[in-house]
Amino acid sequence: MTPRHTFRLARADSFLPAEPAQQRLRITNDTDPRQTDLRGIAAVELVFPKFTDGRAFSQAFLLRRRLGFAGEIRATGDVLVDQLLQMWRSGFSQAVLREDQDIALGQRLLATFDGFYQGDAIHPAPRFLAVAIGT
Repeated sequence: MTPRHTFRLARADSFLPAEPAQQRLRITNDTDPRQTDLRGIAAVELVFPKFTDGRAFSQAFLLRRRLGFAGEIRATGDVLVDQLLQMWRSGFSQAVLREDQDIALGQRLLATFDGFYQGDAIHPAPRFLAVAIGT
């Protein structure tokens, strides 16, 4: 899983995907990721049509936790810096920010918290359980 310090940020006005087009799958927010064929896919792009539409968070979680997708999960569309921490916790590994967003601010926001009480796509066990079993 992607540590926060390697969560990659880019801006939409300068972003170029690293993987070839045939290894990239764009999933719209009304598509169930469980119904897609992920064989040979290196990166999945999940679309935020509006920053208030959070369905891509659920899609990322499904891809990581239920489907075991280990490739790149990229947030695209109306992506704001204040969504980044929740994106990381949901399983995203990269965000392509809207043109008016500040990448440096996004990196600072990602470094704000060092742990969470609740489990997430990165650390499924809640903190109290991880402490109890010594992990």
